[in-house]
Amino acid sequence: MSKLDPKFSKVQLLEIDENHHNQRIDNYLITLLKRVPKSHIYKLCRKGEVRVNKKRIKPDYRLQDGDIVRLAPVKVDERKVSPIATAGLFMKDQIIDSILYQDDHILVINKPSGLAVHGGSGISLGLIESLRQIFPEQRYLELVHRLDRDTSGVVLLAKKRSALTYLHECFRAKKVNKQYWCLVKGSWPNRISLVDAPLKKNDLQGGERIVVVDPEGKSSQTRFRIVKKYEGYTWVEASPITGRTHQIRVHCASQNHPIIGDSKYCDEVDNKKGRKVGVKRLYLHAASLRFPHPDTREPMEIKAPLDKKLVQVLNELPEKEALNVKGRRR
Repeated sequence: MSKLDPKFSKVQLLEIDENHHNQRIDNYLITLLKRVPKSHIYKLCRKGEVRVNKKRIKPDYRLQDGDIVRLAPVKVDERKVSPIATAGLFMKDQIIDSILYQDDHILVINKPSGLAVHGGSGISLGLIESLRQIFPEQRYLELVHRLDRDTSGVVLLAKKRSALTYLHECFRAKKVNKQYWCLVKGSWPNRISLVDAPLKKNDLQGGERIVVVDPEGKSSQTRFRIVKKYEGYTWVEASPITGRTHQIRVHCASQNHPIIGDSKYCDEVDNKKGRKVGVKRLYLHAASLRFPHPDTREPMEIKAPLDKKLVQVLNELPEKEALNVKGRRR
């Protein structure tokens, strides 16, 4: 059943500021009206129920600083009511405690494993929706990049549209460096420092997505460095050069050294052994992110500490061979 959204039950006059300058009106409305289908938003534009500076506009109109957007009352589907951020596994205090850094331009979170970065695909509430509810006074907040639901670590968000645009340009220009830590099966060979294997997405029955190495896939490269070797396992640092879905996970598995705790690319026998040594989740962590600050352009590096349970696993594993920080034997 549809009813008027309490927030938009009356005509709204919205003044555009620098955060939305040069943004398409359709994308602006999609973010503003989260519970309204995209098809209905385009219908509002066609019928003239959305006007800018008293004039009809097309969905591809680009907003300008100082524009006045007139929005007629909007109906929403009652079945799509936003969930409360404090409900479920990840509570408000947990997310606040995960903040690594913030200023007027960016927010950096040490995302817990198990929390999706955004809702969708059967997940009603993700990190971005939770943050918007925790900080309602923050007029603009968008993800700069993503992490898999089961991967923990550094996630960068923009507080201004100008910051988002700049950081996206940095990602495209490869001015952003990401380092991940993972615990893999077996003894990672010293000779493998780069995996260059094209990746292709496959959709299986039931909607599950899996990524495979395929000559027809997209070019994908990951650099690897051994941090420490243990009996039966290796702690590896992975630095993706490209940014494909499940890239590190598939590249590790393609070398017969899958990441422990990976339900997609590591077999159940190895995961069962991993659980016996304390690995009860995907052992993949985004440990650090280096990027130019969107305002000062000064280089920044944000590091995210490992979860205590992951640290405990490393402390209790029998060590096989230790290496120094440059990856050479001591």
